[in-house]
Amino acid sequence: MAALLLLATAPPMNPSFAQIRRVPYRTLLICVTVCTLAFAGAAQAQDGALELMQARQAVDKATQADADQYAPDLIAVARQGLEQAQRAAGDRRERKNAPALAVRATVDADLARARSEEATATAQLQLRRNEVTQLQRQLATGENR
Repeated sequence: MAALLLLATAPPMNPSFAQIRRVPYRTLLICVTVCTLAFAGAAQAQDGALELMQARQAVDKATQADADQYAPDLIAVARQGLEQAQRAAGDRRERKNAPALAVRATVDADLARARSEEATATAQLQLRRNEVTQLQRQLATGENR
């Protein structure tokens, strides 16, 4: 009798996994497909924007590294490639080519920056060598003693 009284006053039990109704396979498949396509479209649109942003940054870095002075032909090619990629991104038919054009502009700008940094480092090295030579002459002749 006490057992019946305990069962009557006990709270209802939670349903088990076996009792939970299944979602139809077709509905689940449709939801997954729609979400995948939505995310893929957004990712594809952002991919082109990402490459364009990287190309702009690469051209800016090359400009800051004095590529206009030390690698003018390369930075000009990089700027032209960036403009071409931006035009392609704005054109519906050419939009698929925009990421590749932007990557090419990035590579050209990186090469221009590297050549500019190399030229700057070479000039600084030559300056230091000249200073060393001058100091060696001063030591040999006994100047400034």
